[in-house]
Amino acid sequence: MSVVTIGLDLAKTVFQVHGVDEDGITVLRRKLSRADMIAFFTKQPLCVIGMEACSSAHHWARLLVEIGHTVRLVPPQYVKPYVKRNKSDAADAEAICEAVAKPNMRFVPIKTKEQQAVLALHRARSLLVRQRTATINALRGLLGEYGIVAGKGVRQLVMLRERLATAGNAVVPSEAHEALRCLFDHIDALSEKLKSMEERIVAWHKSNPDSLRLATALARVIHEPAALVCPELDRCLAA
Repeated sequence: MSVVTIGLDLAKTVFQVHGVDEDGITVLRRKLSRADMIAFFTKQPLCVIGMEACSSAHHWARLLVEIGHTVRLVPPQYVKPYVKRNKSDAADAEAICEAVAKPNMRFVPIKTKEQQAVLALHRARSLLVRQRTATINALRGLLGEYGIVAGKGVRQLVMLRERLATAGNAVVPSEAHEALRCLFDHIDALSEKLKSMEERIVAWHKSNPDSLRLATALARVIHEPAALVCPELDRCLAA
């Protein structure tokens, strides 16, 4: 009998397929390379394909939907209870296949390329913030070894920079001066990248009616000025 439901366990190079017919009987078990994916599913009769909502899932979901299949992304925590034996690619694919067929299962909406592009901006910004925070903490620790300290916050870096600049080699050896200046330069570069990233996020927000509508609605719900909910929202709305 033909396959009606497929569980697809995603990976970097080798993908595991588990398919069942309308009676739930296993009729397909197969490993696929990345290069074979599209050709294989193009030849398959149109069916429901389940995948865990993980890295690359939205990419493959879009491609399979273009072929004509119905794709459903299952949160990983909802798949775990259906794994019947020791964890493996085959066991995971079978569990996904079973989970996706449950009538009360919850699914993750498939994101478009545009939606993922905005997420990429936010995730890149978060990474830059973490890197800058880590660099600032390292810088503060090294400066503290020479008695150069200042209050918390990014704005206090100006004071730290000035104190380092006025400290002679008797206070901070030349080798340390060079290392610390390098960290200051790295923080400056990260700050510039953050500024550019935030400008792109705000520009997208201003051009997206759904984002403006959501931010305004959220501001009304919590009874706070819109600018407190979404930075620069008031300026965006006025533009």
